[in-house]
Amino acid sequence: MDQSSYRLLQILVLACLACRLTSSSFTDYGTIIPQSPTVEIGKEFTATCVVYEAAKATADDIYWTSGSVTVPKEQYTKINDSAVNVTILITRETGKWLLCKKNESPSFLNKSKIIHGIELTKEYPPEKPENLSCMAVQSGRQISSNVTCTWQPGKMDKTISPTFTLFGSVIATNQNYSTKAQRSSGCIYFNTFPSYMELDIWVEVETKLGKVRSDILFINDPNDMVKTNPPSDVNISSENNFSRTLLVNWKHPIHESVVKLKYNIRFCTVGSGDWTEVPPNDTESSKESFRLQYLKPDMEHVVQVRCMHYTGNGYWSDWSTNATTRTPEDKPTSKPDLWRVVIPSQGKSERRVEVICKDPVESNGRIRGYNIKIQDGAWEAVPVNGSELNSRSQERKIIPLYQIPLSDKRRGSIELKAWNSVGQSPRASLGIPKFAHDPPPVASLSCYNQDSRLWVEWQPPNGEATGVTEYVLEWVSVSDGAIDWQREPRHNRKAPIKGNLQRFKLYNISVYPMYSGWTGKPLTTASFLEQGAPLEGPSVKVRRTGKSNAEVEWMEIPLDKRRGFITNYTIFYVTGGKEHSIVVSPDTYSYTVEGLTSNSKQVVRIMASTVRGSTNGSDLSFNTLMYAPGQIEAIVVAVCIGFLFVVVLIVSLCMYKIDLIKKIWPPVPDPSNSTIANWSPDFPSKAVSPKESVLGDVSVVEVDVFDRKSLCEEDKAGLPLKKDKYLSEEHSSGIGGSSCMSTPRQSVSDSEEGGDSGQTTTSTVQYSSVVASNGYKGQSPCTLPQSPCPLPQSPCTLLQTPQCGSSQSQTPSFARSESTQPLLDSEESQEGSGQSHQRNPYFSRSPGVSESRDPGDRNQLEMEEQGLASLRFCPLEEGSQQTTPTDEGQSPDGQPGPAPSYMPQLKGHRQQC
Repeated sequence: MDQSSYRLLQILVLACLACRLTSSSFTDYGTIIPQSPTVEIGKEFTATCVVYEAAKATADDIYWTSGSVTVPKEQYTKINDSAVNVTILITRETGKWLLCKKNESPSFLNKSKIIHGIELTKEYPPEKPENLSCMAVQSGRQISSNVTCTWQPGKMDKTISPTFTLFGSVIATNQNYSTKAQRSSGCIYFNTFPSYMELDIWVEVETKLGKVRSDILFINDPNDMVKTNPPSDVNISSENNFSRTLLVNWKHPIHESVVKLKYNIRFCTVGSGDWTEVPPNDTESSKESFRLQYLKPDMEHVVQVRCMHYTGNGYWSDWSTNATTRTPEDKPTSKPDLWRVVIPSQGKSERRVEVICKDPVESNGRIRGYNIKIQDGAWEAVPVNGSELNSRSQERKIIPLYQIPLSDKRRGSIELKAWNSVGQSPRASLGIPKFAHDPPPVASLSCYNQDSRLWVEWQPPNGEATGVTEYVLEWVSVSDGAIDWQREPRHNRKAPIKGNLQRFKLYNISVYPMYSGWTGKPLTTASFLEQGAPLEGPSVKVRRTGKSNAEVEWMEIPLDKRRGFITNYTIFYVTGGKEHSIVVSPDTYSYTVEGLTSNSKQVVRIMASTVRGSTNGSDLSFNTLMYAPGQIEAIVVAVCIGFLFVVVLIVSLCMYKIDLIKKIWPPVPDPSNSTIANWSPDFPSKAVSPKESVLGDVSVVEVDVFDRKSLCEEDKAGLPLKKDKYLSEEHSSGIGGSSCMSTPRQSVSDSEEGGDSGQTTTSTVQYSSVVASNGYKGQSPCTLPQSPCPLPQSPCTLLQTPQCGSSQSQTPSFARSESTQPLLDSEESQEGSGQSHQRNPYFSRSPGVSESRDPGDRNQLEMEEQGLASLRFCPLEEGSQQTTPTDEGQSPDGQPGPAPSYMPQLKGHRQQC
């Protein structure tokens, strides 16, 4: 359609629209031509807006919007005063609605008014289908007349529904066939399959934007597009005396007059999955059998066969079903894999060698036993139970054969042969050097993970690379001790471990250089196939706690739960409400945590880390001490030292200020160390030096205790009345004894002497004792061993002694103490006692003293008098005849004679006579 025709069409449309009656309830302001078009993405589109009179607008008042975007004025074309064109480029971002609007004056509420709008449907144009191919399949014993074709459609939206049509034409007969197809495939239905006839096949696609056709597929021979069924009745069989061949037979799937075929064969061992195809040139003929060669003896094989048109331009059929059989056995063609395990003997200079092996790689049958030779000994047969090659995992069993003791100073050699039902294998040998005389090891060894396999890399021994014939890679499971090995050529420097290693399991990897069958010294390292985080954390316990620290200890994680190399331990502890952490090396299993709060609860846990993760152990709570160890002892020692220092200081001050202390606390005299004043009721006091061993520092008054007259009559005549007063007030015992009267009181005289009742005693309490200064009649006092002296009856009087025939009298000494110490209350209480007791006739009782006493007080007084003022007299052993003393100094026959000499003794001093 040319431009003039298009303009004429627009005018006619506008005229029809202008003549249209407006019967609706709303007013039309204009229209857009064309209405709801389908536009092609990537091309320009032109639309025309026609304005009606009702719009009260001209073409100058019109503007266009696409979606929310205003189309620029440069893209407008004014046709007349009531029509205007717009041209826009259609893209995926172009708005769905194209609107024609009118500009309003500012006085109106709305600034614009929609004249009309259209909806744009965007599509891609149809693209030419690519890669058209067709195939005819076998149906029964013939080829099907239905030809199936496939192609690759062009790019288009899935929301678009194009129409596909498949066409076919037989050139010789000029017959055309067509059928509706799907988006990417279709089928042509011929009356019969056009064998040996030329064909043209194509596909056509149509949309709203147009139609397009694919390239024509020209088929010279329709048999080139035939796909037959796979060969039938495939079977394989073994032949006697041919252990490495199998014979394969099959049948043609279709007669040669219909399609001439060629075949393809592939085979593998059961479970391996590695298929081997027979070269196509060997099976291009149409024969129905083939002999497979160079197979492995005593192995179960699987065989499959397929076919296609002999020209090779058609389609291969599917593979036939599996045909399986086993090749016959043959003698082993490779030697057994011989190895050893050396077990050191403790305390002995020998080793135990365990000989182990694996079946030969080319065992060619089931190994039924081994022949072994140790050193220069004879060959010995070692039968085995069913050693077989596991064809699925390609792992050979490890067979323990023999254990031999080997001295550390000897070398050992082992030879081994394997045998099956057909014959023996080649000989394998292994040499064991002397202890500590192994050939040098490899220079270095390392392991790394790559592609889920554990690789071992090493460097040859220094200076010995030319002597190495091969390398043995050995790996031992640390957890269960399982061992395996493999051999690598001498030129290899790295290799993956071919064994079945388990993840998270530790292995000791060793590399042995082999020197013509003799094992070199190994180099060993530990490694994991794959590491992970530990399954459990360390269990922690507290070994020792202090005031601000604690020593924690943890156990190593069990090997089966470690799952990797421990890189470090982290100690987490909570003190004072805050969590702290300390990282320690992996070989540390105890640590002293410092800076803890004393006398408080602490929480600690241990985290173990590997390169793949970390795992925390359980929390442990404990309490710190209030005092550090030894702190209490230090405090006690410091206090004791301080107290001792204070005591020493006080004692030193007291010694330095002794005079001041005496003024504050006057000294109390000790009666045993007091100065005793000598006194006598008849003589003035004079100081007499006592004899040795009697008394020291006392005043002595000598009185003749045996002169009754001087003691009785003269006393009565010569003593003043104060004598009875003193005697009644100051009855005294010996030194250290108790006074007869304990408190000063007024004394009254005897009825015979009429003392002065108005006098009072002094405040001084006098202690007195009587000491004899001379023996009786000039005799010396004696000491009677362990013989008690006669006790006086009263502590306040002198004992009356019998006359022993001597006119001389011994003068007693009266010793008086001038102590001011008051008497005890018990002594004072005795004075109120009314019990009378025997008094010394030399001293009279004071009239003021009552004769009646309480029995208890009397006993008390008697005990004090006997204990404190008793005199004992001992007879002399030399110079006199001992007689029993009688009254008046008479001898038993009435004649005066020498009286025994007695020595008065103070009972208070416990002195023996």
